[in-house]
Amino acid sequence: MKFWFKRMLTACMLTLTVGMAGLSLSAAAQTPTEASAPVAVEAAASAAATAPAAAAPEVTATVNKGDVAWMLTSTMLVILMVVPGLALFYGGLARSKNMLSVLMQVMVVFSLIVVLWAVYGYSLAFAGGNAFIGTFDKLFLSGVTLQTLADTFSPDAKLPELVFVAFQSTFAGITCALIVGAFAERIKFSAVLLFVVLWFTFSYLPVAHMVWSSTGYLFGHGALDFAGGTVVHINAGVAGLVGAYVVGKRIGYGRESMAPHSLTLTMVGASLLWVGWFGFNGGSALEANATAALAFINTIMATATAVLSWIAAEAVLKGKASMLGAASGAVAGLVAITPAAGTVGVMGSIALGLIAGPVCLWGVTGLKKMLNVDDSFDVFGVHGVGGIVGAILTGVFTAPSLGGTGAADFSIASQVVTQALGVGITIIWSGVVSFIAFMLIKTLVGLRVPEDAEREGLDIASHGESAYHM
Repeated sequence: MKFWFKRMLTACMLTLTVGMAGLSLSAAAQTPTEASAPVAVEAAASAAATAPAAAAPEVTATVNKGDVAWMLTSTMLVILMVVPGLALFYGGLARSKNMLSVLMQVMVVFSLIVVLWAVYGYSLAFAGGNAFIGTFDKLFLSGVTLQTLADTFSPDAKLPELVFVAFQSTFAGITCALIVGAFAERIKFSAVLLFVVLWFTFSYLPVAHMVWSSTGYLFGHGALDFAGGTVVHINAGVAGLVGAYVVGKRIGYGRESMAPHSLTLTMVGASLLWVGWFGFNGGSALEANATAALAFINTIMATATAVLSWIAAEAVLKGKASMLGAASGAVAGLVAITPAAGTVGVMGSIALGLIAGPVCLWGVTGLKKMLNVDDSFDVFGVHGVGGIVGAILTGVFTAPSLGGTGAADFSIASQVVTQALGVGITIIWSGVVSFIAFMLIKTLVGLRVPEDAEREGLDIASHGESAYHM
Protein backbone atom coordinates (compact mmCIF):
# COMPACT_ATOMS: atom_id res chain seq x y z
CA MET A 1 0.00 0.00 0.00
CA LYS A 2 2.84 2.36 0.75
CA PHE A 3 3.92 2.32 -2.91
CA TRP A 4 0.65 3.66 -4.33
CA PHE A 5 0.44 6.14 -1.47
CA LYS A 6 3.91 7.44 -2.39
CA ARG A 7 2.81 7.74 -5.99
CA MET A 8 -0.30 9.69 -4.98
CA LEU A 9 1.91 12.04 -2.97
CA THR A 10 4.23 12.36 -5.97
CA ALA A 11 1.30 13.47 -8.13
CA CYS A 12 0.28 16.05 -5.57
CA MET A 13 3.83 17.38 -5.24
CA LEU A 14 4.24 17.66 -9.02
CA THR A 15 1.09 19.75 -9.29
CA LEU A 16 1.64 21.82 -6.16
CA THR A 17 5.09 23.05 -7.22
CA VAL A 18 3.67 25.20 -10.02
CA GLY A 19 3.39 28.78 -8.81
CA MET A 20 3.62 28.03 -5.09
CA ALA A 21 6.72 30.18 -4.45
CA GLY A 22 6.04 33.34 -2.51
CA LEU A 23 2.78 32.32 -0.83
CA SER A 24 3.31 35.16 1.61
CA LEU A 25 2.29 37.70 -1.05
CA SER A 26 -1.21 39.07 -0.49
CA ALA A 27 -3.82 38.29 -3.17
CA ALA A 28 -5.33 41.06 -5.22
CA ALA A 29 -8.91 41.88 -4.21
CA GLN A 30 -11.50 40.61 -6.69
CA THR A 31 -13.72 43.19 -8.33
CA PRO A 32 -17.19 42.41 -9.65
CA THR A 33 -15.95 42.42 -13.26
CA GLU A 34 -13.19 39.98 -12.34
CA ALA A 35 -15.43 37.70 -10.30
CA SER A 36 -15.19 33.98 -10.66
CA ALA A 37 -18.29 32.16 -11.86
CA PRO A 38 -21.62 31.73 -10.13
CA VAL A 39 -21.63 33.50 -6.78
CA ALA A 40 -24.07 33.11 -3.93
CA VAL A 41 -27.43 34.77 -3.80
CA GLU A 42 -26.24 36.92 -0.91
CA ALA A 43 -23.35 38.57 -2.84
CA ALA A 44 -25.18 41.77 -3.74
CA ALA A 45 -26.20 42.43 -0.15
CA SER A 46 -22.57 42.18 0.92
CA ALA A 47 -21.48 44.59 -1.80
CA ALA A 48 -24.21 47.06 -0.89
CA ALA A 49 -23.10 47.06 2.75
CA THR A 50 -19.64 48.29 1.78
CA ALA A 51 -20.79 51.01 -0.64
CA PRO A 52 -20.58 54.70 0.30
CA ALA A 53 -23.78 56.00 1.86
CA ALA A 54 -24.74 58.54 -0.81
CA ALA A 55 -22.41 57.63 -3.66
CA ALA A 56 -24.85 57.06 -6.52
CA PRO A 57 -28.56 56.80 -7.25
CA GLU A 58 -30.11 53.58 -6.03
CA VAL A 59 -30.07 50.86 -8.69
CA THR A 60 -33.29 48.99 -9.31
CA ALA A 61 -32.51 45.40 -10.22
CA THR A 62 -34.66 43.75 -12.86
CA VAL A 63 -35.03 40.32 -14.43
CA ASN A 64 -34.25 40.31 -18.14
CA LYS A 65 -36.03 37.71 -20.25
CA GLY A 66 -32.99 37.39 -22.48
CA ASP A 67 -30.80 36.49 -19.49
CA VAL A 68 -33.34 33.92 -18.34
CA ALA A 69 -33.56 32.37 -21.81
CA TRP A 70 -29.77 32.18 -22.12
CA MET A 71 -29.37 30.59 -18.69
CA LEU A 72 -32.07 28.00 -19.32
CA THR A 73 -30.42 27.18 -22.64
CA SER A 74 -27.02 26.95 -20.96
CA THR A 75 -28.43 24.56 -18.39
CA MET A 76 -29.69 22.28 -21.16
CA LEU A 77 -26.32 22.47 -22.88
CA VAL A 78 -24.53 21.29 -19.75
CA ILE A 79 -26.92 18.32 -19.54
CA LEU A 80 -26.02 17.60 -23.19
CA MET A 81 -22.37 17.50 -22.08
CA VAL A 82 -23.12 14.69 -19.65
CA VAL A 83 -25.91 12.70 -21.25
CA PRO A 84 -25.03 11.86 -23.97
CA GLY A 85 -21.67 13.68 -24.39
CA LEU A 86 -19.54 12.38 -21.52
CA ALA A 87 -21.32 9.03 -21.55
CA LEU A 88 -20.44 8.39 -25.20
CA PHE A 89 -16.91 9.77 -24.82
CA TYR A 90 -16.21 7.39 -21.94
CA GLY A 91 -18.24 4.54 -23.44
CA GLY A 92 -16.24 4.56 -26.64
CA LEU A 93 -13.01 4.37 -24.64
CA ALA A 94 -14.21 1.26 -22.78
CA ARG A 95 -14.02 -2.28 -24.08
CA SER A 96 -17.26 -3.43 -25.69
CA LYS A 97 -18.13 -5.72 -22.76
CA ASN A 98 -18.23 -2.68 -20.45
CA MET A 99 -19.94 -0.15 -22.70
CA LEU A 100 -23.35 -0.18 -20.98
CA SER A 101 -21.85 -0.15 -17.51
CA VAL A 102 -20.09 3.13 -18.32
CA LEU A 103 -23.25 4.65 -19.79
CA MET A 104 -25.18 3.50 -16.74
CA GLN A 105 -22.69 4.95 -14.26
CA VAL A 106 -22.60 8.35 -15.95
CA MET A 107 -26.36 8.69 -16.30
CA VAL A 108 -27.26 7.42 -12.82
CA VAL A 109 -24.52 9.39 -11.04
CA PHE A 110 -25.68 12.59 -12.73
CA SER A 111 -29.31 11.87 -11.81
CA LEU A 112 -28.45 11.07 -8.19
CA ILE A 113 -26.40 14.21 -7.68
CA VAL A 114 -28.88 16.68 -9.16
CA VAL A 115 -31.52 15.32 -6.77
CA LEU A 116 -29.14 15.66 -3.81
CA TRP A 117 -28.38 19.19 -5.00
CA ALA A 118 -32.02 20.14 -4.49
CA VAL A 119 -32.24 18.33 -1.14
CA TYR A 120 -29.20 19.82 0.56
CA GLY A 121 -26.42 20.61 -1.93
CA TYR A 122 -27.58 24.07 -2.97
CA SER A 123 -28.03 25.11 0.63
CA LEU A 124 -24.58 23.95 1.76
CA ALA A 125 -22.89 25.53 -1.25
CA PHE A 126 -24.65 28.90 -1.48
CA ALA A 127 -26.80 29.66 1.57
CA GLY A 128 -24.49 31.92 3.57
CA GLY A 129 -22.30 30.11 6.06
CA ASN A 130 -18.66 30.44 7.02
CA ALA A 131 -15.48 30.36 4.94
CA PHE A 132 -15.70 26.63 4.25
CA ILE A 133 -19.36 25.55 4.06
CA GLY A 134 -22.83 27.01 3.79
CA THR A 135 -25.85 26.49 6.02
CA PHE A 136 -29.00 24.39 6.04
CA ASP A 137 -31.17 27.48 5.65
CA LYS A 138 -32.33 26.35 2.18
CA LEU A 139 -32.59 22.64 2.91
CA PHE A 140 -35.07 21.06 0.47
CA LEU A 141 -34.97 24.46 -1.33
CA SER A 142 -36.82 26.05 1.56
CA GLY A 143 -37.64 29.66 0.73
CA VAL A 144 -36.81 29.28 -2.98
CA THR A 145 -39.96 30.39 -4.81
CA LEU A 146 -41.09 31.90 -8.09
CA GLN A 147 -40.49 35.31 -6.57
CA THR A 148 -37.00 34.86 -5.07
CA LEU A 149 -34.08 36.20 -7.07
CA ALA A 150 -30.41 35.36 -7.47
CA ASP A 151 -27.61 37.84 -8.11
CA THR A 152 -25.59 38.17 -11.28
CA PHE A 153 -22.39 40.15 -11.77
CA SER A 154 -24.33 43.32 -12.61
CA PRO A 155 -26.05 45.27 -9.82
CA ASP A 156 -29.06 45.99 -12.04
CA ALA A 157 -29.63 42.41 -13.21
CA LYS A 158 -31.18 39.46 -11.37
CA LEU A 159 -32.18 35.91 -12.21
CA PRO A 160 -35.05 33.84 -10.86
CA GLU A 161 -33.38 31.81 -8.12
CA LEU A 162 -34.80 28.60 -9.59
CA VAL A 163 -32.75 29.23 -12.74
CA PHE A 164 -29.55 29.55 -10.71
CA VAL A 165 -30.40 26.39 -8.75
CA ALA A 166 -30.98 24.43 -11.97
CA PHE A 167 -27.80 25.70 -13.64
CA GLN A 168 -25.61 24.90 -10.66
CA SER A 169 -27.13 21.43 -10.26
CA THR A 170 -25.68 20.44 -13.63
CA PHE A 171 -22.20 21.51 -12.54
CA ALA A 172 -22.39 19.25 -9.49
CA GLY A 173 -23.73 16.39 -11.59
CA ILE A 174 -21.07 16.48 -14.29
CA THR A 175 -18.24 16.82 -11.76
CA CYS A 176 -19.21 13.59 -10.04
CA ALA A 177 -19.80 11.84 -13.37
CA LEU A 178 -16.29 12.76 -14.55
CA ILE A 179 -14.71 10.75 -11.74
CA VAL A 180 -16.07 7.36 -12.82
CA GLY A 181 -13.80 7.26 -15.87
CA ALA A 182 -10.73 6.74 -13.69
CA PHE A 183 -11.74 3.34 -12.29
CA ALA A 184 -14.14 2.11 -14.97
CA GLU A 185 -14.42 -1.55 -15.95
CA ARG A 186 -13.73 -3.05 -12.51
CA ILE A 187 -15.73 -1.28 -9.78
CA LYS A 188 -19.03 -2.29 -8.21
CA PHE A 189 -22.00 -0.16 -9.23
CA SER A 190 -23.09 0.17 -5.59
CA ALA A 191 -19.59 1.36 -4.63
CA VAL A 192 -19.73 4.06 -7.30
CA LEU A 193 -23.03 5.40 -5.98
CA LEU A 194 -21.91 5.35 -2.35
CA PHE A 195 -18.67 7.10 -3.22
CA VAL A 196 -20.25 9.95 -5.17
CA VAL A 197 -22.70 10.66 -2.34
CA LEU A 198 -19.85 10.93 0.19
CA TRP A 199 -17.56 12.85 -2.15
CA PHE A 200 -20.26 15.26 -3.28
CA THR A 201 -21.12 16.04 0.33
CA PHE A 202 -17.64 16.42 1.75
CA SER A 203 -15.54 17.54 -1.22
CA TYR A 204 -17.62 19.12 -3.98
CA LEU A 205 -19.84 21.23 -1.75
CA PRO A 206 -17.06 22.70 0.45
CA VAL A 207 -14.83 23.48 -2.55
CA ALA A 208 -17.73 25.05 -4.48
CA HIS A 209 -18.58 27.14 -1.43
CA MET A 210 -14.97 28.24 -0.88
CA VAL A 211 -14.55 29.31 -4.51
CA TRP A 212 -17.95 30.62 -5.57
CA SER A 213 -19.82 31.77 -2.48
CA SER A 214 -19.30 35.36 -1.37
CA THR A 215 -18.50 34.07 2.14
CA GLY A 216 -16.07 31.43 0.83
CA TYR A 217 -12.40 31.32 1.79
CA LEU A 218 -10.92 31.36 -1.72
CA PHE A 219 -13.52 33.82 -3.01
CA GLY A 220 -12.44 36.19 -0.23
CA HIS A 221 -8.80 35.76 -1.24
CA GLY A 222 -9.60 36.79 -4.81
CA ALA A 223 -9.18 33.39 -6.50
CA LEU A 224 -10.40 33.43 -10.11
CA ASP A 225 -12.35 30.42 -11.33
CA PHE A 226 -14.86 31.50 -13.91
CA ALA A 227 -16.51 28.15 -14.59
CA GLY A 228 -14.84 25.43 -12.53
CA GLY A 229 -11.14 24.78 -13.05
CA THR A 230 -10.71 24.00 -9.36
CA VAL A 231 -14.29 23.20 -8.36
CA VAL A 232 -14.92 20.80 -11.24
CA HIS A 233 -11.79 19.57 -12.99
CA ILE A 234 -9.02 19.50 -10.39
CA ASN A 235 -11.51 18.34 -7.77
CA ALA A 236 -12.70 15.45 -9.96
CA GLY A 237 -9.25 14.67 -11.38
CA VAL A 238 -7.70 14.15 -7.94
CA ALA A 239 -10.65 12.02 -6.81
CA GLY A 240 -10.23 9.88 -9.90
CA LEU A 241 -6.50 9.46 -9.30
CA VAL A 242 -7.04 8.37 -5.71
CA GLY A 243 -9.78 5.99 -6.82
CA ALA A 244 -7.60 4.42 -9.50
CA TYR A 245 -4.97 3.65 -6.85
CA VAL A 246 -7.33 2.34 -4.19
CA VAL A 247 -9.49 0.25 -6.53
CA GLY A 248 -6.40 -1.11 -8.26
CA LYS A 249 -5.51 -1.96 -11.83
CA ARG A 250 -7.72 -3.85 -14.23
CA ILE A 251 -6.99 -7.54 -14.63
CA GLY A 252 -4.44 -7.89 -17.42
CA TYR A 253 -3.48 -4.21 -17.40
CA GLY A 254 -0.16 -3.83 -19.20
CA ARG A 255 -0.34 -7.37 -20.59
CA GLU A 256 -3.61 -7.51 -22.50
CA SER A 257 -5.02 -5.11 -25.07
CA MET A 258 -7.40 -2.59 -23.53
CA ALA A 259 -7.86 -0.44 -26.60
CA PRO A 260 -11.05 1.65 -26.96
CA HIS A 261 -13.77 -0.37 -28.65
CA SER A 262 -15.22 2.58 -30.62
CA LEU A 263 -13.28 5.74 -31.37
CA THR A 264 -16.25 6.75 -33.50
CA LEU A 265 -18.40 7.04 -30.37
CA THR A 266 -15.56 8.75 -28.52
CA MET A 267 -15.34 11.38 -31.26
CA VAL A 268 -19.11 11.89 -31.15
CA GLY A 269 -18.93 12.26 -27.38
CA ALA A 270 -16.06 14.75 -27.59
CA SER A 271 -18.01 16.78 -30.14
CA LEU A 272 -21.06 16.90 -27.87
CA LEU A 273 -18.83 17.94 -24.99
CA TRP A 274 -17.51 20.84 -27.07
CA VAL A 275 -21.02 21.96 -28.00
CA GLY A 276 -22.31 21.61 -24.45
CA TRP A 277 -19.32 23.47 -23.05
CA PHE A 278 -20.65 26.72 -24.50
CA GLY A 279 -23.37 26.51 -21.88
CA PHE A 280 -20.86 25.48 -19.23
CA ASN A 281 -18.57 28.47 -19.87
CA GLY A 282 -20.88 30.98 -21.51
CA GLY A 283 -23.61 30.39 -18.96
CA SER A 284 -21.19 31.13 -16.13
CA ALA A 285 -21.49 34.82 -17.05
CA LEU A 286 -25.03 34.53 -15.60
CA GLU A 287 -26.21 37.06 -18.19
CA ALA A 288 -26.57 37.30 -21.96
CA ASN A 289 -23.90 39.97 -22.31
CA ALA A 290 -20.38 40.69 -23.54
CA THR A 291 -18.78 38.49 -20.87
CA ALA A 292 -20.84 35.56 -22.14
CA ALA A 293 -19.66 36.38 -25.66
CA LEU A 294 -16.04 36.45 -24.47
CA ALA A 295 -16.42 33.08 -22.76
CA PHE A 296 -18.12 31.74 -25.89
CA ILE A 297 -15.37 32.70 -28.33
CA ASN A 298 -12.64 31.65 -25.88
CA THR A 299 -14.27 28.22 -25.73
CA ILE A 300 -13.96 27.98 -29.50
CA MET A 301 -10.38 29.19 -29.74
CA ALA A 302 -8.76 27.38 -26.82
CA THR A 303 -10.34 24.08 -27.84
CA ALA A 304 -9.38 24.32 -31.50
CA THR A 305 -5.83 25.31 -30.60
CA ALA A 306 -5.47 22.43 -28.14
CA VAL A 307 -6.62 19.96 -30.82
CA LEU A 308 -3.86 21.22 -33.11
CA SER A 309 -1.15 21.38 -30.45
CA TRP A 310 -1.95 17.89 -29.12
CA ILE A 311 -1.83 16.17 -32.53
CA ALA A 312 1.27 18.15 -33.52
CA ALA A 313 3.09 16.97 -30.40
CA GLU A 314 1.77 13.47 -30.98
CA ALA A 315 3.05 13.47 -34.56
CA VAL A 316 6.50 14.57 -33.42
CA LEU A 317 6.68 12.03 -30.59
CA LYS A 318 4.93 9.04 -32.19
CA GLY A 319 5.15 9.74 -35.91
CA LYS A 320 1.36 9.84 -36.39
CA ALA A 321 -1.52 12.06 -35.32
CA SER A 322 -4.48 10.06 -34.00
CA MET A 323 -8.24 10.60 -33.78
CA LEU A 324 -8.07 9.75 -30.08
CA GLY A 325 -5.42 12.46 -29.75
CA ALA A 326 -7.61 15.02 -31.48
CA ALA A 327 -10.59 14.19 -29.27
CA SER A 328 -8.43 14.23 -26.14
CA GLY A 329 -6.89 17.52 -27.22
CA ALA A 330 -10.33 19.05 -27.56
CA VAL A 331 -11.22 18.04 -24.00
CA ALA A 332 -7.86 19.30 -22.74
CA GLY A 333 -8.49 22.70 -24.30
CA LEU A 334 -12.00 22.84 -22.87
CA VAL A 335 -10.72 21.99 -19.41
CA ALA A 336 -7.88 24.54 -19.51
CA ILE A 337 -10.05 27.45 -20.64
CA THR A 338 -12.80 26.75 -18.11
CA PRO A 339 -11.38 28.79 -15.18
CA ALA A 340 -10.28 31.59 -17.51
CA ALA A 341 -13.09 31.80 -20.06
CA GLY A 342 -14.59 35.09 -18.89
CA THR A 343 -11.42 36.91 -17.85
CA VAL A 344 -8.77 36.29 -20.53
CA GLY A 345 -8.65 37.77 -24.00
CA VAL A 346 -8.99 35.77 -27.20
CA MET A 347 -5.24 35.60 -27.73
CA GLY A 348 -4.88 34.46 -24.14
CA SER A 349 -7.30 31.60 -24.82
CA ILE A 350 -5.25 30.56 -27.85
CA ALA A 351 -2.11 30.57 -25.71
CA LEU A 352 -3.86 28.43 -23.10
CA GLY A 353 -4.91 25.91 -25.74
CA LEU A 354 -1.41 25.85 -27.21
CA ILE A 355 0.04 24.99 -23.80
CA ALA A 356 -2.70 22.61 -22.63
CA GLY A 357 -2.44 20.22 -25.60
CA PRO A 358 1.15 18.98 -25.15
CA VAL A 359 1.06 19.27 -21.34
CA CYS A 360 -2.01 17.03 -21.11
CA LEU A 361 -0.47 14.66 -23.68
CA TRP A 362 2.41 14.31 -21.22
CA GLY A 363 -0.14 13.87 -18.44
CA VAL A 364 -1.67 10.78 -20.10
CA THR A 365 1.67 9.30 -21.18
CA GLY A 366 4.79 10.33 -19.24
CA LEU A 367 3.14 11.29 -15.96
CA LYS A 368 0.83 8.28 -16.05
CA LYS A 369 3.83 5.96 -16.41
CA MET A 370 5.66 7.74 -13.60
CA LEU A 371 2.68 7.25 -11.32
CA ASN A 372 2.19 3.64 -12.48
CA VAL A 373 -1.56 3.99 -12.23
CA ASP A 374 -4.43 2.51 -14.21
CA ASP A 375 -6.51 5.65 -14.74
CA SER A 376 -8.81 3.99 -17.28
CA PHE A 377 -9.87 7.04 -19.30
CA ASP A 378 -7.15 9.48 -18.15
CA VAL A 379 -9.32 11.56 -15.85
CA PHE A 380 -6.35 12.93 -13.94
CA GLY A 381 -4.10 13.31 -16.98
CA VAL A 382 -6.65 15.50 -18.79
CA HIS A 383 -8.95 17.00 -16.18
CA GLY A 384 -6.52 17.16 -13.27
CA VAL A 385 -3.48 18.34 -15.20
CA GLY A 386 -5.49 20.51 -17.61
CA GLY A 387 -7.36 22.07 -14.70
CA ILE A 388 -4.11 22.92 -12.93
CA VAL A 389 -2.63 24.47 -16.08
CA GLY A 390 -5.77 26.53 -16.67
CA ALA A 391 -6.14 27.63 -13.05
CA ILE A 392 -2.54 28.81 -12.72
CA LEU A 393 -2.40 30.51 -16.12
CA THR A 394 -5.67 32.32 -15.43
CA GLY A 395 -3.55 34.40 -13.08
CA VAL A 396 -1.28 35.28 -16.00
CA PHE A 397 -3.56 35.89 -18.96
CA THR A 398 -6.21 37.82 -17.03
CA ALA A 399 -3.67 40.67 -16.93
CA PRO A 400 -4.85 43.64 -19.06
CA SER A 401 -1.35 43.90 -20.52
CA LEU A 402 -1.93 40.45 -22.05
CA GLY A 403 -5.46 41.21 -23.26
CA GLY A 404 -7.32 40.10 -20.14
CA THR A 405 -10.08 41.87 -18.24
CA GLY A 406 -8.16 42.45 -15.01
CA ALA A 407 -8.10 45.85 -13.32
CA ALA A 408 -5.42 48.40 -14.12
CA ASP A 409 -3.49 47.46 -10.96
CA PHE A 410 -3.68 43.71 -11.68
CA SER A 411 -0.56 41.90 -10.43
CA ILE A 412 0.36 38.68 -12.25
CA ALA A 413 2.69 37.51 -9.48
CA SER A 414 0.18 38.11 -6.73
CA GLN A 415 -2.70 36.52 -8.66
CA VAL A 416 -0.65 33.45 -9.60
CA VAL A 417 0.12 32.92 -5.92
CA THR A 418 -3.61 33.15 -5.16
CA GLN A 419 -4.42 30.72 -7.99
CA ALA A 420 -1.78 28.30 -6.71
CA LEU A 421 -3.32 28.51 -3.26
CA GLY A 422 -6.68 27.50 -4.73
CA VAL A 423 -5.07 24.63 -6.64
CA GLY A 424 -3.24 23.40 -3.57
CA ILE A 425 -6.27 23.51 -1.29
CA THR A 426 -8.41 21.69 -3.86
CA ILE A 427 -5.82 18.93 -4.37
CA ILE A 428 -5.40 18.30 -0.66
CA TRP A 429 -9.10 18.57 0.19
CA SER A 430 -10.27 16.28 -2.60
CA GLY A 431 -7.41 13.83 -2.05
CA VAL A 432 -8.09 13.39 1.66
CA VAL A 433 -11.88 13.15 1.30
CA SER A 434 -11.56 10.70 -1.60
CA PHE A 435 -9.14 8.41 0.23
CA ILE A 436 -11.29 8.26 3.36
CA ALA A 437 -14.46 7.67 1.33
CA PHE A 438 -12.94 4.87 -0.74
CA MET A 439 -11.47 3.13 2.30
CA LEU A 440 -14.79 3.36 4.15
CA ILE A 441 -16.68 1.88 1.20
CA LYS A 442 -14.04 -0.81 0.76
CA THR A 443 -14.66 -1.85 4.36
CA LEU A 444 -18.45 -1.72 4.14
CA VAL A 445 -19.36 -3.21 0.75
CA GLY A 446 -16.10 -3.67 -1.16
CA LEU A 447 -14.94 -1.81 -4.24
CA ARG A 448 -14.22 -4.37 -6.94
CA VAL A 449 -16.40 -6.88 -8.70
CA PRO A 450 -15.25 -10.52 -8.52
CA GLU A 451 -12.56 -11.57 -10.98
CA ASP A 452 -14.90 -13.71 -13.07
CA ALA A 453 -17.36 -10.81 -13.35
CA GLU A 454 -14.60 -8.46 -14.48
CA ARG A 455 -13.47 -10.93 -17.14
CA GLU A 456 -17.04 -11.44 -18.34
CA GLY A 457 -17.67 -7.72 -18.46
CA LEU A 458 -19.73 -5.45 -16.25
CA ASP A 459 -22.54 -5.10 -18.79
CA ILE A 460 -23.72 -8.66 -18.15
CA ALA A 461 -22.30 -9.18 -14.67
CA SER A 462 -23.65 -5.97 -13.12
CA HIS A 463 -26.63 -5.03 -15.28
CA GLY A 464 -27.76 -8.18 -17.08
CA GLU A 465 -27.66 -6.70 -20.55
CA SER A 466 -25.26 -6.09 -23.39
CA ALA A 467 -24.52 -3.12 -25.62
CA TYR A 468 -24.07 -5.30 -28.69
CA HIS A 469 -25.71 -8.55 -29.83
CA MET A 470 -23.74 -10.70 -32.23
